[in-house]
Formats: sequence, structure tokens, C-alpha cells
Amino acid sequence: MKDAILFAIHVSPSMLSTHSSTDNEEDEDGNQKKKRSRSKPMSAVRTALQCAYEVLQQRIISNPNDMMGILLFGTEATKFPDGGSYKHCYLLMDLDVPDAPSIKALKNLIEDEDEFNKVITPSKESISMPNVLFGANQIFTTKASNFQSRRLFLITDNDNPHSDDRALKNSAITRARDLYDLGIRIDPFYISNPGKPEFDPTKFYEDIIYRAPGGEGIDEDDTNAVHLKPTADGTLRLQEMISSIRTKATPKRALFTTKLELGPGLEIGVKGYILYKRQEKARSHYVYTGGEQPQIVKGETTRLASDTARVVEKAEIKKAYKFGGETVLFSPEEMKEIRNFGQPIIRIIGFKPASALRFMDNVRPANFIYPSEAEFIGSTRVFAALHKKLLESDKIGIAWFIARRNAAPVLVALYPSEGKVEATVQAHPPGIFLIQLPFANDIRQNPETTQVRAPDTLIDCMRAIVKQLHMPRGYRPEKFPNPALQWHYRILQAIALDEEVPEKAEDHTLPKYRLIRKHAGEMVVKWGEELEEVMAADPGDMGVGKAVRGGKKRAAPAEDGEKAPARKRTAKAGEEGLKDEEMRRAYEKGQVNKFTVVQLKGWLLGKRLEVSGKKADLVERVEGWLDNH
Repeated sequence: MKDAILFAIHVSPSMLSTHSSTDNEEDEDGNQKKKRSRSKPMSAVRTALQCAYEVLQQRIISNPNDMMGILLFGTEATKFPDGGSYKHCYLLMDLDVPDAPSIKALKNLIEDEDEFNKVITPSKESISMPNVLFGANQIFTTKASNFQSRRLFLITDNDNPHSDDRALKNSAITRARDLYDLGIRIDPFYISNPGKPEFDPTKFYEDIIYRAPGGEGIDEDDTNAVHLKPTADGTLRLQEMISSIRTKATPKRALFTTKLELGPGLEIGVKGYILYKRQEKARSHYVYTGGEQPQIVKGETTRLASDTARVVEKAEIKKAYKFGGETVLFSPEEMKEIRNFGQPIIRIIGFKPASALRFMDNVRPANFIYPSEAEFIGSTRVFAALHKKLLESDKIGIAWFIARRNAAPVLVALYPSEGKVEATVQAHPPGIFLIQLPFANDIRQNPETTQVRAPDTLIDCMRAIVKQLHMPRGYRPEKFPNPALQWHYRILQAIALDEEVPEKAEDHTLPKYRLIRKHAGEMVVKWGEELEEVMAADPGDMGVGKAVRGGKKRAAPAEDGEKAPARKRTAKAGEEGLKDEEMRRAYEKGQVNKFTVVQLKGWLLGKRLEVSGKKADLVERVEGWLDNH
């Protein structure tokens, strides 16, 4: 599903006021240090434009089909397709799929002070919010009329733009309702200025920003607003705004909409989401780089006959199964009937104690379901009752689950989760997870291993270390971006925008060794000393197996008159000291087979090649490697 986002940024003297920007942070040693002041003062308008630039950079790669635009309101200049009707509205970037030139132009505006002051000049007249909202309506209707997700990011610090004009306020309420009727959502970002009262949305914006009746949203409050407060020295935190906007820029899209059947004739509506999933690289286009500039290419698939290379038409292709040595053909209608297991549904077939669900049963990302009133009125109340009963009884449900048409049915466990609130903000919504249960052939037995238990002294020392290094608020995946994925996007961004390719990737997942040394260094040293004492002691008395001690196995004592059995030689990398020059000379003379099996295996191990098979296989493997190198 494509997304359309329009930034509406209020340009006013208070939004353009600048402050020195110095923030304290903790270094790796845990000491407070001061960042140096930014070279350019960061006003609220510049910060908002910087946020838009960051989001554009991110989405031009991750969501290349999404549309984005920037509308400034309250400017002295007017730039709009219909400028006469929308005074003091400046369409800085039209709503469209972002490209490299538009992003470069925005970056130049942010960095060039003269260009910034020429465009970003506040108007002496008051701005009309009805005109702003109606202008946004026209932009969405003209440019993104078919998009299912359309959102307006409204960034302002004026909590009462029409305090003395009731007619304009009523007109703004009407325009906002028109936006919601068209499916356009308004996400406000309220900015509180230093030295002034905190932004009060009850004066004006509570009547403008509202959730439509029956609207969906699994983790948002009633207003969907984000308050951005000033820092101690009166400056806005750029990273805070970027984080907030990125969170809002990711729409809450339902993975599926289906029915939950609690019993015969009792059904409710639910929507399914994926809350936690590994983010991976996704190729959206093929790019041809053989010309002067990289170009997006369109792929076409042509099927050819293996014997004659003739183009095979779609009507000639038939699907078949092999059974008993015979090929059984099926028509497209028969194939659909074979794959049809019924309508999409979640059908509860029983309940079990929560302890019956094992950690190893969670083999795929779990779906999260939440009630929907779109098809069945009262679904929320029934869903809440089921959720409450499962929590109180410490039970899980077992259900038959078909996610969508023609999907294979699976068995899932309905695992209830409690809502979590941190600092008056809902960190996790209450609901039910659908955990796909594996079938018997999905599970394999682990190889038998000898369990080794460390002595209690080592366990006590390690317990203290773990406790000292424990994260107070737990592990938060969103604070640790995937370094490989971010590096991939950074390289693509540099190529697309003609920027310098960075030399080193930024990896936030690396341990902070200095902090670890400060908080637990002495404990780690103590644990190491305790381990050495355990290793030096008799492992039988300490309860430590031979696998921990790692001693060499002695040869069996020889009987009288017999020699001790010779040890079997095993190949090790570089054991015989064969060098590449020596192997190359033998290869050129065709004498690779003169080396022993142990010598060949040692050389192959040094190249990380397979060492199984007979001598002829090893020789062939060596010669094959030398042929290509």
C-alpha cells in the first residue's frame, strides 16, 4: 500500500527564533561531557525542514513509491498552483515521488543561509487556517486521489490562531472534517517555545484533530498528537523530532482482516498486524549503471521451450504432479479447488494451560490481532472479555487459522498480552498474539550432548556480573539499528545523491567496553581467577566434566610385550608446511598426486575447502582451485 505524506510547517517569528544548542551527554566512561555548539542555530522551522530531509532520505530507498511534499504556511511569499486563493502558503515541494534533485534542493535550502532567508520569511498578516487545510485538501485530491494512506503532518507552535474570530475557527473545523471524510489523517506536532506557557491544544486544535468514529489504531491516544518540549537551554532536540516523525511516518497497516469464531454462530471481526519482525534488505527496482547516469529498468520474463527455444505462450503451460511414475495434469480451476481449504477465519478449537506453550514452539514471527467493529458491532466488547478470561485463567487458545484466500491452514496458539504503559505513554497495546505452532515434521531432535555444569562459585560470580550489566529498562530493539541494513541504505543514498561514500559503517550494537570495564571490570577479573582455580583443581571434586577442563586424552596403556597403538594422524591447516608456490609448481608439472593425503588435506583446509573423499577427489579439488586462481 502506497503512502502520501504532506509536511505543513508554520513559519512565524517564534518558530524562526534561534538559540544556542549545547547538550550534555555521557561518554563511554560514564562521565558527563559537553557537546560543542552547533555551527548553525537550529530554529524550529529549520529543525522541521531537517526532519523532512531525513525522512525523505530514508523513504526514497525503503519506500520508493511513496509521495511526499512540503507546504509552508505563514510565509510572506506565496507559491501555490492557485496562488490567489491561498495567500501566504508556499508549496516548497509538491506532493510527488521524491527524486534526487528535489532532495538536493531541500538540502541546499537548509544549508544556504541566504536562500533560507529569501524563502523563509514570515508574513506580517495573520494566517488563515481554513485556507491551509483547504489547500492541503486540494493537494491530496489532485496528486494522490487513489492512495489509501494520506496524512498531513502539521507542525506549529501557535495553539490559538483564531482566538478572536469565531467564524474562522468554525470554518477550520469544517475543513478539517472534510479532510477526515476523504480519509486524510492529520498528525499534529505541537512545539512549546521557551519562556512561554506550554502548548495548549484545548484552545483550538482539539476541535481540529480528532479520531473518526470507528477509526482503527492500536497504539495511539485520542488525539494522536506529539508534544515537542524545549530543552533546558530552550532548543528543540532534533533527534526527538526525527524519531517522532519517523514513528508517525510508518502507517499502522493491517496484515489481514478476518473473523474470529469463538463457537458455532458466534463470530467477531479482528485485524492482524506484525508488531515485531526482522527488517531486511528489499530490492524494489533493478538499476542499469552502464550509461552516464543510473537508470531504473523494467524486467520482462519470457518462457522458452528447452528443445526448440520457441516462445511458450501462457495458455500452453499446464501444471502437473508426478504420482507413481505418471504425470497427472490439472486444470487451473482444479488447482484452485485443491488449494481451497475454506474461507479465511480464526476458529477456536480448544484451550490449554499457558505452560503448555514452549519457547521453541515460536518458529515464525507471531501475528497480533486486535478487534475491529467494521463488520461486527460489539466485537471489541467480546474480544475484551476473551482477553480478560485468558489472562485470569492463565490459559491459551488453540485455533485453526487461515490468513487469506488460498492460504494453507495452520494451528496457532492464542497468547494474551497485557498492555504496558511507560510514563503515561502506551509502550505496548493489550491484545492477543497468534503464535504458529509447528507440525511434527517441522521439529527435529537435537544431537545428544554431555551436559556440563559449572560449580556454584563460578555461577555466583557470573550472576553478579550479569546483574551489574543488566539494562534497567530492558532491551529495546528500536534503539539499536541493524548496522548492515543501515550501511546498505547509506551506500545507496550516497550513489543516488552523488555524495561521498563513507569509509566506515556506524555500528551501535558494539559493546561499550569502557563502561563494562568501569562497572564490572573487577568482577570479571575475579571470575577469571576463580575459573583458573577451578581448572587447576580436580574436576571430579568440583563437579566439572572433562569437556570443561579440555585436557588431552591419554592413549590406552600397552600390555606386556606389545607396543602402544600409534596415534592416527589428522589433517590440520598448514600441518605439513606446503606453500602455494610449491603446490603451484607441482600443478604445472602435473605432479599434484605425488603429495600424501595428509599433505593434500592440510593444504585444502588452509583454503577452507572440502577434505572428504579419496585421494583422487582431493587432487581434483586442488587442481580445480588452481585452475581458477
